[in-house]
Amino acid sequence: MSKGIALSVLASVLFAVMYFYTSLLAPLTGVEIFGWRMLLTLPCMTLFMLFSGEWYRVGEVLRRVRVKPVLCLALLLSSALVGVQLWLFMWAPLNGHSLDVSLGYFLLPLTMVLTGRVVYGERLSRLQKVAAVLACLGVLNELYQVGSFSWATLVVAVGYPLYFILRRRLRADHLGGLWLDMALLIPVALWFVQGGEQGFGVVAAHPGLYLLIPLLGVISASALVCYIIASRSLAFSLFGLLSYVEPVLLLLVALLLGESIKPGEWLTYVPIWLAVLVLVLEGVRHLLRQQRRR
Repeated sequence: MSKGIALSVLASVLFAVMYFYTSLLAPLTGVEIFGWRMLLTLPCMTLFMLFSGEWYRVGEVLRRVRVKPVLCLALLLSSALVGVQLWLFMWAPLNGHSLDVSLGYFLLPLTMVLTGRVVYGERLSRLQKVAAVLACLGVLNELYQVGSFSWATLVVAVGYPLYFILRRRLRADHLGGLWLDMALLIPVALWFVQGGEQGFGVVAAHPGLYLLIPLLGVISASALVCYIIASRSLAFSLFGLLSYVEPVLLLLVALLLGESIKPGEWLTYVPIWLAVLVLVLEGVRHLLRQQRRR
C-alpha cells in the first residue's frame, strides 16, 4: 500500500510539474505544447501497455466497433472530450487561466458525486450532502461576484463527468479506451505542431527545445504510468482521497505563475475547499471502518 500511496502522490507532483513546465517552453504556444505532448506520450503509453499485458484491451474495443460501426462516432466524441481537457491543461498556464483550471479540479470530486446521484441513482451520505451544500455556497458567491464561472472551470468540472459517463456506456473505461482516445488525437496533434509559426522547425530555431520537448514527453508518460499503477495498487476510496493532492498543487503553481485570488473570490474558494475537506474526512472514516472489519 505504501508503494501505491507514493506513486499516487508522485503522479500528482508530476502533473503539477508539467503544469508549470509549460512556462519554460517559449516560444511554443499552448496548442503546440499540447501537440508535442500527444506525439510523445502515445508511444510511451503503447510500450507500457505491451509490457504490462494491457494491449488486448484495444482489440476488445476495436472488435465491438467492427460489429457495430456506429460506435465510431461515440469514440470520436470520447476522444474530443478528453482532448479538450488535455489541451486546456497545457494552454491555461500560459494564458492566465491556471487558477480557473485549479478551481475546476477542486470542484470535480463534487460534480462527480452529483453525477453519481443524478445519472446512476447513487445515494448521498450525510457528509456528501454537507459537502454539496458548502460547494453550492461557493458557486452562489461566484455567480454573485461575476455572474458566472470561468469557462475553463466549467470545462473541467462538467466535461470530465460527461467523458466518464460516455466511456462507461462504451465499456471502454480502461487503458485500451484511453489509448484509442489519444490515438485519435494524433492527427490533431500533428496539425497543431505543424501549424505553429515555425512548425517542426521550431526545435532547430531554438536548440534548447531539443532537451525540453522530449523531457515533456518523459514527464507526461511517467505521470500517467504512476497514476495507472497507483490506481491498481490502492483501494478505490484511498485512491480517490489521494486525487485531491493534485488540485492543491495546481493552485500553488497558479500562484507561482503570478495569478492571485481576489478579495471577493475567497468566499468562492473557501467553501469549496471546505467541501473537499469534508469529502476527505468521509473517505478517512470509510477507510477506518474497512480496517476494523478486516
